[in-house]
Amino acid sequence: MSLSGLDLNLVLSLRALLEERNVTRAGQRVGLSQPAMSAALARLRRHFGDELLSRVGGQYELTALGQALLDRTATACDLLERVFSSRAEFAAGSEEHEFTLLASDYAVTVFGAALARAVHAEAPGVRLRFQRTPPGITEGTETVLSTADGLLMPHGVISGFPSVELFSDCWVFLVAEDNDEVGERLTMADLARLPWVVYQRVYDAPAARQLSMLGVAPRIEVSADSFHVLPFLVAGTRRIALVQRRLADLMSGVAAVRVMDPPYEAVPLQEAMWWHPVHTHDAAHIWLRETAARVGAELSGSTPGQLSAEK
Repeated sequence: MSLSGLDLNLVLSLRALLEERNVTRAGQRVGLSQPAMSAALARLRRHFGDELLSRVGGQYELTALGQALLDRTATACDLLERVFSSRAEFAAGSEEHEFTLLASDYAVTVFGAALARAVHAEAPGVRLRFQRTPPGITEGTETVLSTADGLLMPHGVISGFPSVELFSDCWVFLVAEDNDEVGERLTMADLARLPWVVYQRVYDAPAARQLSMLGVAPRIEVSADSFHVLPFLVAGTRRIALVQRRLADLMSGVAAVRVMDPPYEAVPLQEAMWWHPVHTHDAAHIWLRETAARVGAELSGSTPGQLSAEK
């Protein structure tokens, strides 16, 4: 369908109507009178061939199509806002700007803190907002990326979007200091026998997925939505956990655990920042990812990674 025949102002009206489920409140939200919003609703109903809002008792409820359009319309509005807020130049030292980055608590601790220090020093008017990566990232990558300026995530989870390399890391195991069932070295038998604590989003642990190829099926006893709590869930128990080396080093001493090397050659982790192609030529975003690449290179003690645009 060509957009040339559509009034894109209707997108704002549609979002307000679907979220407010009230013509008067929707009109107040977008600055339209009640008759004007009623007219917009009539146009939308003709366009979609659906009521969108149907009266049930004394209130409106969304039709099945209206419910399906609810999230899509919010995403479309966010994306349009990002398109029209793009700029040709960006003076980091004097600009007021906010970037939203999706990341796990691991990525924020290991990389995000260093990025925030660099931004603070170079661009005092720039704000960073870190949000937890949503669980549907693998199924709806484009939709998720359209709601943020970047996603901090290792390779091997998503593909087909532009990215910049940040840093590499490796995997280690945590074992309680008083766990006398484990000697000086972990064995494959230990991994199969002992209960596990895991980060519940398994896509962030490719080394754990690798175990299935080695014939080991971890017996998961506890799962958590945070890498930071894993040491505390291991301490004083028979449990083991797989975490990133950089995070384990930063959290050294916070819990009574030992850090041990895997008894197999665990696949390394290569962290990257991914973004929606709509940001590629935006000056503010170019500054953000160049800064991220430099901070990542400093973290790795290597030269900055090259930008890639995977197709």
